[in-house]
Amino acid sequence: MGLALDEPKENDATFEHGGIKFLLDNNLSNQCGVIKVDFIEAGPRSGFGISSAKPLGGGGGGSCGSSCGSGGGSCGG
Repeated sequence: MGLALDEPKENDATFEHGGIKFLLDNNLSNQCGVIKVDFIEAGPRSGFGISSAKPLGGGGGGSCGSSCGSGGGSCGG
């Protein structure tokens, strides 16, 4: 799972928190449940961390990026 800049699509749910708009594909939402996005302060390794109620298999870790704005925050959907 990762973050990316994108335009809303027909199958997206939209959430806003702290003035930041998050888009989430409805199919992904059904697979993952509630998704939490946090900004993690870790010096040069700072970035966004993503977790979900039902983690997807297949490896991978956190992603760095921004979504439709700037700043950090959490989003539950």
